[in-house]
Amino acid sequence: MKHNSEESNSTAPLRVPRRRVLLAGLTAGAGSVLLSGAKALAARSSITAFNPPAARPPRPWSRWTGYPPGVPGRDYRPAFVPNGAKLPYKLVDGVKVFHLRAEEITHRIGGNLYARVWGYNGRMPGPVIEVVQGDKVRIFVTNKLPVKTSVHWHAIILPNGMDGVSVITQPAIEPGETGMYEFIFPDHGTFMYHPHFDNMTQEGMGLTGMIVVHPRRPDRPQPTRDFVLMLHEWFIEGGTARPNPFVMTDFNILTMNGKVFPDTYPCVAELGDRVWMRWGNLSPMDHHPIHLHGYAFKVIATDGGPIAESAQIPETTVLVHVGSTRTIEFYADNPGDWLCHCHMTHHTMNQMGHDIPNTIGVDTGDLDKRIRRLLPDYMTMGKTGMGDMADMKMPIPENSIPMYGVEGQFGQNVMGGMATLVKVREKTNGYKDPGWYEFPPKTVSRAATPEQLRAHDIDPDADLAQPDMNETFT
Repeated sequence: MKHNSEESNSTAPLRVPRRRVLLAGLTAGAGSVLLSGAKALAARSSITAFNPPAARPPRPWSRWTGYPPGVPGRDYRPAFVPNGAKLPYKLVDGVKVFHLRAEEITHRIGGNLYARVWGYNGRMPGPVIEVVQGDKVRIFVTNKLPVKTSVHWHAIILPNGMDGVSVITQPAIEPGETGMYEFIFPDHGTFMYHPHFDNMTQEGMGLTGMIVVHPRRPDRPQPTRDFVLMLHEWFIEGGTARPNPFVMTDFNILTMNGKVFPDTYPCVAELGDRVWMRWGNLSPMDHHPIHLHGYAFKVIATDGGPIAESAQIPETTVLVHVGSTRTIEFYADNPGDWLCHCHMTHHTMNQMGHDIPNTIGVDTGDLDKRIRRLLPDYMTMGKTGMGDMADMKMPIPENSIPMYGVEGQFGQNVMGGMATLVKVREKTNGYKDPGWYEFPPKTVSRAATPEQLRAHDIDPDADLAQPDMNETFT
């Protein structure tokens, strides 16, 4: 619709229907209010009229037009991607040019488990795109999949035609075709990218990636160590290699940057570092409460933007919702090897710890001996939970991964899945894994000796059951 600016700003009297005048008079209780009410309506009409184009707010990205491309080391401290990589670029006339290729790949999730997934540039998740606020990019996407695809730049504010939604904002990228996206990053923060054509299948098969946009003019201290981690979940039948993207709740592989613990590379920091951990979640169904041992942190940003310092509260667990990112900050002041994991207990398991018979507390008697007459290698698993499975090194199908986790300094940890370690040391060699923490003398929890028990009047066999508090008042 075309609007005349002169008419839009006219202050001519507004004709008010008689019924509205009578209603206003009854409500106000005075005839003198009718005239002022009519004038107010006339003024409101003038204010809410369409503004001429010159007075409309600028597009979010327009204020960044013409900025030079950001340079790592000069304009920002590069982030680190455990078990991952960065997407390289080249400069063409001041534009950062990237190239993504969607394709089927073989990916090692952990141990001897390999999966046939879909990824970008030979990786799953895809390489991290790292830029600076105001950078203009041109991203080519080559489709080597057997089906159409597209790329949506999740939470990036950009022109509608670059949003990457097949059919709605663009024709899908056909198999064998290369699409092109071009836009400016107007906001700094942590974002993601993924397809928008048959999302259930394509994201479920692994087509995901993270985006880090550093501020052009930081308004808060920047991190010394900056880690980027993508969360995902899968269902892969034991002995097979193809994920099933059609399950809804039955996931048996939970990953950080495509790996299960203990194959997740640690986040290494030095005492005194300001540490950021950028979490992204493109799991098909589940939110993930990520808990960090040894530290309290603050959630300083979401994919919607930074959180004001006055609104930040201390946490030890951050809930990373499906389709969102969360950035946390803490000071590395507590040395050690600190576990960092999803606190959904079934999310810190591996494939062979899933959907097993419940034999906890079962007295099997001579059952194993009798069954071994037919199956010589048979043993009943899980009578005390997952621990006995780890100790027995249970046999598993080919191309599968057992439940037991890392071999540490004090034995074997019954944990896998969505977990990693944050290793803080007084001195580090960059991001190189420093190995296991060397504990100061007499700082490690140990089994109490009989002498210690006697000295503290501790009887391990005493009845320690406590009555209800209200019973002490009856």
